[in-house]
Amino acid sequence: MFKSYRDKVAFSGFAVLSVGVALLIFTFASAYMFLNGKLQLASSQDLTQTFGEALTPLIAASIHIMYLGVMGWVGSLITVRGVTLVVNAPKTSEAEAGAAQKTQSQQKGKQGSLNQAAGEEAKQASKTQQDKPSS
Repeated sequence: MFKSYRDKVAFSGFAVLSVGVALLIFTFASAYMFLNGKLQLASSQDLTQTFGEALTPLIAASIHIMYLGVMGWVGSLITVRGVTLVVNAPKTSEAEAGAAQKTQSQQKGKQGSLNQAAGEEAKQASKTQQDKPSS
């Protein structure tokens, strides 16, 4: 299924990224549906009952907000991990392998021409030493 290690890493990165994005979409959809709900103000003659009726939706809202915060946090962490996997996938494609071989052959060619130049310099130096009269 996968031709190289890079393909495996890239696939797993995209899989993790898609799970993270799906969780973020679910979190924001849940928050939108929750915030579209209608809240009613309670009024009563008994002060204890009024506070109880007023605090119940507040406690429910706090629980929903904590739930949405944790879901958003987890979704963003998973998304960041997926992006990191995709961006840092090893670069070992066929085109890059061909470019590496071309670079190596160019370096060998340069090394060969440097060896030739050094050989000619050595010949010239020995020739000039032979041309000098001995004293």
